[in-house]
Amino acid sequence: MLRLACTHAPSSASYINSSRILSHAVFRRVNSHSLVINRGRNIAQIPFHDRSPVLVRFRTSRNRAAGVVSFSMASGGEGPGTSSPSPYKYSNRLSKEKSPYLLQHAHNPVDWFPWGQEAFEKAKSEDKPIFLSVGYSTCHWCHVMERESFEDEEIGKILSEHFVCIKVDREERPDVDKVYMTFVQATSGGGGWPMSVWLTPDLRPFIGGTYFPPRDSGRRPGLKTILSRILEQWQGNREALESSGERALEALRKGTTIAANEGQTPPSGPDVANRCFQQLAHSYDEDYGGFREAPKFPSPVNLMFLMSFWAENRTTSEGAEALEMALHTLRMMALGGVHDHVAQGFHRYSTDSSWHVPHFEKMLYDQAQLAVAYITAYQVSKEQFFADVARDVLLYVSRDLSDKSGGFYSAEDADSLPTPESSEKKEGAFCVWTAAEIRQLLSEIVEGATGGATKADIFMHHYGVKEQGNVEPEQDPHGELLGQNVLIVRYSEELTATQFGLDVERVNEILASSRTKLAEVRRARPPPHLDSKMLASWNGLMLSGFACAGAVLGDKALLKRAEEAARFLQKHLWDEGDRRILHSCYRGQEMEVEQIDSPIAGFLDDYAYVVAGLLDLFEATQAVEWLKWAEELQQKQDQLFWDDQGSGYFCSDPSDPTVLLRLKQDQDGAEPSANSVSARNLLRLSHLTGKQEWMERCQKLLAAFSDRLVRVPIALPEMVRGLMALHYSLKQIVICGQPEAEDTANLIACVHTLFLPHKVLLVTDSDTDGFLYQRLPVLSSLRPLEGKATAFVCQNFTCALPVTCPEELRRLLLE
Repeated sequence: MLRLACTHAPSSASYINSSRILSHAVFRRVNSHSLVINRGRNIAQIPFHDRSPVLVRFRTSRNRAAGVVSFSMASGGEGPGTSSPSPYKYSNRLSKEKSPYLLQHAHNPVDWFPWGQEAFEKAKSEDKPIFLSVGYSTCHWCHVMERESFEDEEIGKILSEHFVCIKVDREERPDVDKVYMTFVQATSGGGGWPMSVWLTPDLRPFIGGTYFPPRDSGRRPGLKTILSRILEQWQGNREALESSGERALEALRKGTTIAANEGQTPPSGPDVANRCFQQLAHSYDEDYGGFREAPKFPSPVNLMFLMSFWAENRTTSEGAEALEMALHTLRMMALGGVHDHVAQGFHRYSTDSSWHVPHFEKMLYDQAQLAVAYITAYQVSKEQFFADVARDVLLYVSRDLSDKSGGFYSAEDADSLPTPESSEKKEGAFCVWTAAEIRQLLSEIVEGATGGATKADIFMHHYGVKEQGNVEPEQDPHGELLGQNVLIVRYSEELTATQFGLDVERVNEILASSRTKLAEVRRARPPPHLDSKMLASWNGLMLSGFACAGAVLGDKALLKRAEEAARFLQKHLWDEGDRRILHSCYRGQEMEVEQIDSPIAGFLDDYAYVVAGLLDLFEATQAVEWLKWAEELQQKQDQLFWDDQGSGYFCSDPSDPTVLLRLKQDQDGAEPSANSVSARNLLRLSHLTGKQEWMERCQKLLAAFSDRLVRVPIALPEMVRGLMALHYSLKQIVICGQPEAEDTANLIACVHTLFLPHKVLLVTDSDTDGFLYQRLPVLSSLRPLEGKATAFVCQNFTCALPVTCPEELRRLLLE
């Protein structure tokens, strides 16, 4: 795969204006192949290759020392323990941890500490710099660096003797990751994982980067060299080193501040939405869909914005274009190799522009958001194709990422052993096929097919399988996919049927049975590493996926799975005593759910995503318990993270002294910003509970992000959706009737079949003592007509005439 960036987003720094944060960069590009490094008075050049970009900043002098070394590489994953013998020669404190990523480093010859007071106190008492290494368990280059450097005894000895070494799972401690990634991005212009940062004992960063090779390669400095130079500066020029780090941190504090001015109001919703649409249209690929050039990421936040934009601009050419952009992208992704045609689900991203050759990692948060995007595409288009893809995603998650407790695991790795006898993992080995394998597996001749074609002939034609492999060398610079095929739909079923003189139904049967056969063979291959960590935030996103799809499809099994996920969150990631969400839990060796000794308190993402999931589940099932819990969680989120001075929510608890920057995430990337999600949560809750203060809080939040929304709304498409919802006002759809009655179910189904991005749905049963009537007394005035289930559509405190017919309700909702 193209080794471009070990990142979870299209570009971790795509919209970071680093010049407004730090303006003292000390490297400069000489030409397309080299960078200048200033080392005091000595100047050297490091080769710069387009395929493996290197950003290097390292400057030392008598009066000043600072540095950032950043090697942007590709993401991937290698399972734990692939090269560690048993019994282990080394063990460190990480062996007592639960995080799969930390456990992968438990037997390095490095004296690793987890993030915590023990490490901080050691650094202070021994007056040593801290080496902070951040990654995640399915990151390819994290494991490359482990194998090359952290399993190297010489490097391990240097690290252990001269530094306090801390290993962090970015998914377990996103607060720590955000702070130091902000530093690396601002000082180098890029970022990614593994992230390597050197800190003072009081946790202030002074040098940072991403992947480092173990030793010098040509003019590229290796980790051993960098460690030596840092030690020289720490011992001989420490004051300047610390001063530079402090200046950088202070600049970051100023540069990352997001706040509303006194009396400031949100910007114009339509104006911001139009600008966001124009910016997306400018970067849109008309041939294959998606945005920007390769590597291409799914970016569900963009697609959901475009469909929401269409919903408010149905009669305009811009609205039609927005819908076409979204549907074409979703279609091309589903047909491409980024979609797993054999075992379902979506890979992390495509290394090319045509969605063909993916990075094979699978992340829970991608599946969650894509399930919602595809079921939304089904709502707006009524094409069964999109509903089938949504079901496909949920099938994969139910089968491969689900715990018996109801929770969802975090990820599957990209790399695996090609065969049980192999000693070295390769990216995609679990997923790819040679032509010879397929010919052997699908050798049966198809009766009536032109030229005596076999199932293999039909399958290979349809999915673009070539005898020599279908991966171009530029998509496989490391030769891992030589002779292999990534399945990609090259022809429609109709064209394939014509090619072989068969009817479409017969071709579909052949393709389906062939995929089933390949799936059976794949299950016998060595599986990729599974990150069985369960996160509240990502489980909240997946809760939305099952709830939304279940509601639209009227599928009780999907809704039951959503409720199981909600109960898992209540049982395992909710601290009943402190009434707080916990961030993570883990699968134990006996397949039971485990917790660490000091559970990690939930972050803003955990609250925002879970609240959104609960609101989706409430609207899908009308079970009031989920609305009650969402209300409680929102109140707790406000208490813990709201900025009373500048408005908006901090990403983590601002009272934590170990987190040096009080950040408010201002980008919707691979995951939406929790502030973006919270904007819509607050609006929905204000209409579902009647609490006007949540409407006001939403307005203040959007005002705090006004500058970002006006200048680069493409950075916050999910927040733009919230701004649109505020501008157009939510519709309150109230259905009065007996919940189990057929006429009530028909009206509810009518609502769920439509994409109404700015609405809330309530079903009442005339129980005036119930929770909904207590929160919304106006419901008491709404009654069924003539004993029939009746729908009321209200907006801006005005209700349309009641209707009892689903067709009339549909017409009313689409006006």
